[in-house]
Amino acid sequence: MTTTTPVPEASASGVPPLTRPELGLAGVGALAAAAVGALGLISSFDAVSAAAASWGFRSPWMLPVGIDVSIPVFTVANLLLIRMDMALAWVRFVPWVLTLITCGLNIAAGHSLSAKLAHGTMPLLWVVFSEIGAHIYAVRIGAATGRRMEKIRFSRWLLAFPSTFALWRRMTLWEVTSYTAALVLEKERQLARAELREEHGWRWRSKTPRRDRVMLRMGELAPATEQDTPTPPLASKAPAQPPAPKPRPRRRPNAKAAGKAQRTFDELLVEARAATAPWLDGELNAEAIRAAVHCSASNARSLRDALKTERAQAPALHVVP
Repeated sequence: MTTTTPVPEASASGVPPLTRPELGLAGVGALAAAAVGALGLISSFDAVSAAAASWGFRSPWMLPVGIDVSIPVFTVANLLLIRMDMALAWVRFVPWVLTLITCGLNIAAGHSLSAKLAHGTMPLLWVVFSEIGAHIYAVRIGAATGRRMEKIRFSRWLLAFPSTFALWRRMTLWEVTSYTAALVLEKERQLARAELREEHGWRWRSKTPRRDRVMLRMGELAPATEQDTPTPPLASKAPAQPPAPKPRPRRRPNAKAAGKAQRTFDELLVEARAATAPWLDGELNAEAIRAAVHCSASNARSLRDALKTERAQAPALHVVP
């Protein structure tokens, strides 16, 4: 028997939440990334300590510890600022600058090209993983608060760069965060421009009122449709009467019940007396009488009592020798 993991429904952003196996995989990846980043910071400790000792530091270990600890501290500070909607653009670059300093010191400590690349790559891993985590966190917070602006596809930039740049400019200026909503507004704006050009000719920009031109530039001047134009009521016509309710169809009587008249209790007793004549006294019960005579349960109980009374009052028969 095979079981399948149900896929959760999509959220408001259109992306379904992570399932339990995916959350477990993400947790394992996060732990591995933290371990690799910690190894990178530890590996640079000796190289930076040696460089600090050559520079005359009394406690050479303070320089690598101060730089390497500052990198995760500023990374966490950047995430907290994003969470509180108080993001500072320059804070996210502080870990990069500190990592570049650490990488430069590690590269200087290497004696060969391969050693320089190895020493410089390890500290860089921490910043790469922290930037991935910050990006995921920022996207989730922006999707929840509606402040994150959706990106335009790269293929649209290649196929229609001028119109795409104009669309991105309007999204940025007027805080249209949804790319789909921006496309809808752009279509309405193009239709409004076409109607103004059809109405005023090729000099429509100079003949269009200034207010309409401003609204068109802001994307709020939409073309009039048949649904937007109300139809004035005609005074000559009488008010429309609501349609008369349709008559409810009558239920046809059952043909079997209509063809057969309702029997009285005496008729039922005669039929029951004939049907139960060969029965023993122990076989007289309401269910058996109901099945034999085809009557209701209450009539079957009454017939049972009547038949038992008749049999009790009947004289006993003696066998003649």
